Amino acid sequence: MDSYCVKALVTGKVQGVWYRRATQEQALKAGVTGHARNLPDGRVEVLLCGRREAVRDLSEWLWKGPPGARVTHVELEVVEQHDPDTFTTA
Repeated sequence: MDSYCVKALVTGKVQGVWYRRATQEQALKAGVTGHARNLPDGRVEVLLCGRREAVRDLSEWLWKGPPGARVTHVELEVVEQHDPDTFTTA
């Protein structure tokens, strides 16, 4: 399986607009594991692990987010990490 992980830091109006839950829903549909966590500085950290194509597509979706979100920047970094079993929000 062609699997890899990407860590994203998402900036903008991304807290209090169901961004983490919407990201989780998109990830589960795509078979991607990882997490979405609020950061104290107002950003959301997202870890995406899975098939390259699914991770790429979800990375692009991060720029849109759910209705109510206003994403201004997404910083992506490929990371070496063990694939989690599921996708969680915290």
